[in-house]
Amino acid sequence: MERQLSFIGGGDRKKSKESPGKRGDSQIHLAARAGNLSRVREILQNCDGNDAKDGFDPFHIAAKQGHLEVLKELLHGFPNLVMTTDLSCTTALHTAATQGYVDVVNLLLETDSNLVKIARNNGKTALHSAARMGHLEVVRSLLGKDPSTGLRTDKKGQTALHMAVKGQNEEIVLELLKPDPSVMSLEDNKGNTALHIATKKGRTQNVRCLLSVEGITVNATNKAGETPLDIAEKLDIPEIVSILKGAGAVNSKDLGKPPNPAKQLKQTVSDIKHDVESQLQQTRQTAIFTVPGQYVEDKEKGTSLGQAHIAKNPAFLVFFVFDSLALFISLAVVVVQTSVVVIEQKAKKQLVFVINKLMWLACLFISISFVSLTYVVVGQKSRWLAIYATVIGGSIMLTTIGSMCYCVILHRMEESRFRSIRRESRSRSYSMSMVSEQEILDSEYKRMYAL
Repeated sequence: MERQLSFIGGGDRKKSKESPGKRGDSQIHLAARAGNLSRVREILQNCDGNDAKDGFDPFHIAAKQGHLEVLKELLHGFPNLVMTTDLSCTTALHTAATQGYVDVVNLLLETDSNLVKIARNNGKTALHSAARMGHLEVVRSLLGKDPSTGLRTDKKGQTALHMAVKGQNEEIVLELLKPDPSVMSLEDNKGNTALHIATKKGRTQNVRCLLSVEGITVNATNKAGETPLDIAEKLDIPEIVSILKGAGAVNSKDLGKPPNPAKQLKQTVSDIKHDVESQLQQTRQTAIFTVPGQYVEDKEKGTSLGQAHIAKNPAFLVFFVFDSLALFISLAVVVVQTSVVVIEQKAKKQLVFVINKLMWLACLFISISFVSLTYVVVGQKSRWLAIYATVIGGSIMLTTIGSMCYCVILHRMEESRFRSIRRESRSRSYSMSMVSEQEILDSEYKRMYAL
């Protein structure tokens, strides 16, 4: 336990003496950064633990600087260091691969080959970084340990091949295609294949390299509906345009491929919806301007051309008056509710009471107008249908409104009674019957009452 000292300072007691650098680096940090093997060995004799802190522990520093012998010494004493990561989940392998230190990469892979599978927080593996930075030998070492790593994607949906074609080393592109050539058909989150990316970056050699592989899809479209040729023409890269056309590339508008089934279904549904809306609109307009019974076509005494035959029918007049009242009462209620903001509680309650009664009235008027219109529509021979509608509608509406009126009156009576109880309780001393108190509480916390 006495030798359990941290690589970042050897404990709080010695930290001030062992941190001469501006960054607070301890002696082990400085030795690892400088590649001072003898100093590292000397310090390790008094230290057998490690605290990986923000990725800047001595092991990661040595990997970043490419100090192979220092890493060997550290791994000899502490093999578990190989799996340490910083806050972004970056391993020493990832760091070494990014820098292109193939000897360090091989050492770390020999220590634990599972390192090749570890990805950073952004989903990128060591292979992604090595491919992007153009380190061919590192790419070969990583693929040699696990060829399937070439199919791994980051959070953008990009493989190591997507990263490689952004650079200028076509040998890496070919190396990544060796394990599984189908990787060139994989799309990122935007639907771009490696050929799309190479074209977008203007990497002529990589475009040629990809087109030389048998089975490549030259006219793949991304989610923006663009083929590689579309991108090349949009960015005005004549050389790549020429290369793509020579390989049989065409614009997306010239593909002539059958429409996507999902898009076709969506378009069909949209067309049907449009037709239905058009029919409904036409029906509504017809209903507004066409009155049952048609119009006067030949001028007669007491009539005028265009006048509806039922204009003087008492049932139609009742319908017209009560329907108008119901419509404008409802509109008035809507205007008040959307325009008036009441803060005071009593005023708010009064407003709700008035609006509530107006809606009762509107419902009653619309019911009367509907029933009266049935006498116009059904005709003399089917008058019983109108009578049936009158009985049914009248029974339901009168029962409903009658019940509501009863509940309102009952609630008002109870409120009046409990107000009297409160007034009496204030005139007495504190002694008040438990029954009265319970009644008051019950009245204040009713679950439901009518307005």
